[in-house]
Amino acid sequence: MRTLVVVDAANVVGSVPDGWWHDRRGAAERLRDRLVPYAEEGIAGHPGPVEVVLVVEGAARGVESIPGVRVESAPAGGDDRIVEVAAEAADRPCVVITADRELRRRVEESGAQCAGPRTVRP
Repeated sequence: MRTLVVVDAANVVGSVPDGWWHDRRGAAERLRDRLVPYAEEGIAGHPGPVEVVLVVEGAARGVESIPGVRVESAPAGGDDRIVEVAAEAADRPCVVITADRELRRRVEESGAQCAGPRTVRP
């Protein structure tokens, strides 16, 4: 059973002060593109292939999915959509990539594991 890796786009993009705030959509697209190799290779403790879902919100809504990375546009706050996606994966391993403490608490309640942004962003 493939591990589901859910990436909190806003949190991971915001973890590096590289000017992302000037083009939030572009920053989310660049992150999406960098996630593609993880779909085949996996992440630490979860060998590939894995299913990668990038959850975007706000100005990044509408970023398109590409082979290897499914993009979910949250209708409101991204955290709620991330919790929903993690809960839908209750029957298989799920790792949420975020540094947001409250979000980590919420997804761990549904059985998901958590890892920090450096897992997918050096």
